[in-house]
Amino acid sequence: MTESTEIWYVVKRPAGYCEIVANVVAGEANPEIIEQWGPFTSQAEAIARRVGLIRAGKCQPQ
Repeated sequence: MTESTEIWYVVKRPAGYCEIVANVVAGEANPEIIEQWGPFTSQAEAIARRVGLIRAGKCQPQ
């Protein structure tokens, strides 16, 4: 039985763009991450959240 152990996050970079990344350690001290949303159980869920964040003005579209 194969289980997906990837956890997806949306992270905001200093330039204002948001990226979807897998397996970020929550609370990790990373100066490249301004804000973080998640965890999400699938990449599709993270993509949907990123679209919502762009529409809400929290992230810049790429």
